[in-house]
Amino acid sequence: MTEKEKIHSGEIYQPMGQEILDEQLAYLDRMDAYNAIPRKELQKREQMLPQLFAEVGEGCYVESPFYANWGGHHVHLGRNVYTNYGVTFVDDTHIYIGDYTMIGPNTVLATAAHPLDPGLRRKGLQYNLSVRIGKNCWLGAGVVVLPGVTIGDNCVIGAGSVVTRDIPPNVVAVGNPCRVLREIGEADRVTYRHGRNIPEELLDGKIFQKN
Repeated sequence: MTEKEKIHSGEIYQPMGQEILDEQLAYLDRMDAYNAIPRKELQKREQMLPQLFAEVGEGCYVESPFYANWGGHHVHLGRNVYTNYGVTFVDDTHIYIGDYTMIGPNTVLATAAHPLDPGLRRKGLQYNLSVRIGKNCWLGAGVVVLPGVTIGDNCVIGAGSVVTRDIPPNVVAVGNPCRVLREIGEADRVTYRHGRNIPEELLDGKIFQKN
């Protein structure tokens, strides 16, 4: 197996080989070009997204600047995904983000990790594990998601949380390390922050959007 073939395998590899770097730098150039597009040129920004990301569903919006090790090349966006300013995709392997998910500013989704042995780190070695974010999730500002983590559908991850392990669906989770605080339930359908009532005209009769 070549070093390039190891990128998505979970195996330890050397990421600084010329073949890898040449491809990676080309994608980084595209990312820089996107970040330089004025925000008023909405059509140009939208048209460029499929050139950046592995998959882009309809209705996605990516604020700039965003940052990515591979320029977004290994990031898969579902439909109507929104990512706020300063999001970092450490996309050395695949990152999957489900439909209608919102990513808060300065969030980091990291797939790359390094051996604990200092001798191996001196050699610049790393390994990569995919990150998966479900549908209808909201990750607050400054969340960090570590390699190999899966977050289930409909979750809310509190601002500043560091997600080190999988999070089940339909929960609010917070903290460092991030832990489940509670399930999202019927009260959340009719009230929001500190028990304020949601206007009746906004209620849809459903706790969760399943699709």
